[in-house]
Amino acid sequence: MKPQVRILFYSILFFLYLTLTQFILSLGTVLKTDPYITLGCGFAVLNLIYAFFGLKWKPLLNIICAIGIAALALFLALQFTNLHLFIDYDPYQVKTAIFANAVFSIIFWEILYQIKVRRQ
Repeated sequence: MKPQVRILFYSILFFLYLTLTQFILSLGTVLKTDPYITLGCGFAVLNLIYAFFGLKWKPLLNIICAIGIAALALFLALQFTNLHLFIDYDPYQVKTAIFANAVFSIIFWEILYQIKVRRQ
């Protein structure tokens, strides 16, 4: 995959993470579930869509990578917000968590892509 296409996919994925987070959280309140589980499942679905349309790897590899990246990125985003680096700009650390989750997901997708390309 060309770098320009990957950058386009990552930009779309980043935009979707930022815009759909509020929808996923509101869906979680309607369903009365834990927000972390709802966000994890919602981001896993976004990652699955990206994996099947963007990467087109084997289905089992797509599913494992999508769920693993969603869980790991959400965990690291929560750990990143516990550092309180941007407390002056984001007092409740909500935007920081959303941005960190999106950035971590994109970084992990690029790492997996590079590993897959180098193994072929």
